[in-house]
Amino acid sequence: MKKLIPLFSLLIIVFIFSGQTAEQQSMQEMLKAYLPNKPQESFLSIFQIPYWGILVSVEERGYYAFIEFLIRKGTHFICFGLIGLAIYIALPKVQYRKLIAVMITMLLAIADEFHQSFTSGRTASLQDVMLDTSGAIAALGLLSIFQWLKRRKNVT
Repeated sequence: MKKLIPLFSLLIIVFIFSGQTAEQQSMQEMLKAYLPNKPQESFLSIFQIPYWGILVSVEERGYYAFIEFLIRKGTHFICFGLIGLAIYIALPKVQYRKLIAVMITMLLAIADEFHQSFTSGRTASLQDVMLDTSGAIAALGLLSIFQWLKRRKNVT
């Protein structure tokens, strides 16, 4: 049961944030206060990210909206990577445990986007589901590398 606490904690956090409007989650005023000189603006201006049929860039959205976009999507990736790891830890030691953890994470990402679709000013996004699932794949991939290195070290 203790193995489920990190998973449930992460899911509660995701559920709370998915129920907030974009205005409630906006970080732009805080970013303006902490990054008044717009550091790395010229470097960031190079990037254009296709998302939901639009290009997200400093030129199209502005510096602070672009930074906020990167933070939001990075948070999706990391949070669902942690969820994938928490699921892996909670699962019994069975064959294809990592694959099962990825599949469950993907189902939770779909549920999260569905929940988010009921929030004013928010939409469900297949791209976010793919990003969330990628976070789980990356986290479990890193875990596999660490496990392999540990086994390799113990053999020598």
